[in-house]
Amino acid sequence: MAITLVDPSGLPKIDAYRQMSVATGSRLVFVAGQVAWDAEGVTVGEGDLAAQVEQCYLNIGTALAEIGASFDDVAKLTVYVVDWTPDKMPLFLAGAARAAARLGVTPVPPGTLLGVAALAAPGLLVEIEATAVLD
Repeated sequence: MAITLVDPSGLPKIDAYRQMSVATGSRLVFVAGQVAWDAEGVTVGEGDLAAQVEQCYLNIGTALAEIGASFDDVAKLTVYVVDWTPDKMPLFLAGAARAAARLGVTPVPPGTLLGVAALAAPGLLVEIEATAVLD
């Protein structure tokens, strides 16, 4: 299995993600949207977007590790942020960077970030889902 991240010429290079991923493999893995809950279901980082982003990434890492995968196998992320405004990007990137450091990865697959009115439970600020490709 291999995922090659690509920034095609003619499209902007964005530090936080790549424009495309080209995946070869035979198993698709869809990780449900992860929120900032710890293993006991307690919200981590109440009111702190960076802390919640970090926990979402860590939860995705935990889910992937269960099947012998990692962020290196992720082909796409979809991010939902409550009341998104562009001024929140530094907080989002800070949380992603902290998680990347803890996981020892550089999670920059293509991604989509969507602003939403609310998530499934009060206090949740972000939800992230992942699609991975494995042999």
